[in-house]
Amino acid sequence: MSSDFETDLGPTPEMDTSAFRDAEDRITPHWLERLRAFLAAKRSEDVALVMAPLHTSDVGDVLEALDHDERVALVQLLGDQFDYSALTEVDESIRLEVMEAIPNSEIARGVANLDSDDAVAILEDLDEADQNEILSALPTFERLSLKRSLDFPEDSAGRRMQTEFIAIPPFWTVGQMIDYLRADRDLPDEFYQIYVVDAAYKVLGTLPLDRVLRSKRATQIESIMNTTLVLVDAADDQEEAARTFERYDLVEVGVVDENRRLVGVLTIDDMVDVITEEADEDIKLLAGVGDEDLSDTTVDTVRSRAPWLAINLVTAVLVSLVIGLFNGTIEHMVELAILMPIVASMGGNAGAQTMTVTVRALAMRELAGGRLRRLIRREMVVGFFNGVIFAIMIGIVTWIRFGNEQLGAVIAAAMVINMIVAGTAGILIPLALERLKADPAIASAVFVTTITDVVGFFAFLGIAGLWFGLF
Repeated sequence: MSSDFETDLGPTPEMDTSAFRDAEDRITPHWLERLRAFLAAKRSEDVALVMAPLHTSDVGDVLEALDHDERVALVQLLGDQFDYSALTEVDESIRLEVMEAIPNSEIARGVANLDSDDAVAILEDLDEADQNEILSALPTFERLSLKRSLDFPEDSAGRRMQTEFIAIPPFWTVGQMIDYLRADRDLPDEFYQIYVVDAAYKVLGTLPLDRVLRSKRATQIESIMNTTLVLVDAADDQEEAARTFERYDLVEVGVVDENRRLVGVLTIDDMVDVITEEADEDIKLLAGVGDEDLSDTTVDTVRSRAPWLAINLVTAVLVSLVIGLFNGTIEHMVELAILMPIVASMGGNAGAQTMTVTVRALAMRELAGGRLRRLIRREMVVGFFNGVIFAIMIGIVTWIRFGNEQLGAVIAAAMVINMIVAGTAGILIPLALERLKADPAIASAVFVTTITDVVGFFAFLGIAGLWFGLF
């Protein structure tokens, strides 16, 4: 290694991960700049040395912190030492960017060493031609297993499942099972329970590892297996599977096909990812930004946000038409123009609060039975009392500011009306969208805001016109 490298970059780094993240859990600039220097100098041994102590999740963070050329250089310099499971930790756009720069033959070698769920997560974003080329380079069993998982719908449990699992017959003893586990070289890297199946691979029971450790070798598997089964259909939506984990406090669950045969397992690490993804998706949809990431280009971001801004423009025009109906009223009493945004704004915020609670309750399936009626009653009462409280406050402020107690009474009445309507709309609109098979998280905000604006302006200006005889 040349002396120039030693001068510019310093000696070969030690395996010290303490300097990798700072107190705020961010990658330290010093560590990142040092890695960038090694990449620029193509010092593959030093790159491998600084990356070796990192968890795959940390490697994913490093990939996201680098630019395109640096990502490609990192993967190429690491070669066979690069753990492709790190690609499951990055945004889809970055994953595709890296894989487009790597030959399919190298991807096949990297994927061959992964658990099936990680391999599927990497392959599913590729086009069919690249998928087939990579799959054709894999051994027959792995190829068929991955192909089957890829054939399931994108957000299904079958697409998320890991096809490596341990299944044994019920007539074995604990000793036979232990000997089998010790002799088998193809066991999953991590597993939490063993599945007891019949000859057709239909699940008869499960055997947690703690129960195995407490049992003597001569004990029959059938006598200690758990026969209260919780299973997930491969065709089920991944969100339903995550809800099953939450309901039964699971760390692993078996996945069965349409014939109730065991075809894979779901583990808690995958379900944590699903829960995070679904929550992230709902938050983005509520804000009308779609499925965008920090790594998206400016053009992609504009394209993602423009449709919702266009819809908002249409609703804003509708609101302006309502205001236009009261041109004469506003001309005769300019104070109305100053006060009317207050009514609409308070209603919009109240509606957004109720809508958020309702959308969450729908997503968590918490509105069964009498809960829906209780929620509707509660939100209407909450809207009324909040309306009264803030109506009194704004009424007094208006009276003091403009010296007109009647104007204070008008805005107070409009505030109560709009707050009640906001609470009701915040519940009924998400429910209506759910009944229409539309995602409440997508369109609720636009409709709720439009209704509260229209009702707020109409109530305030209408009451004012009638009260002061301005029509």
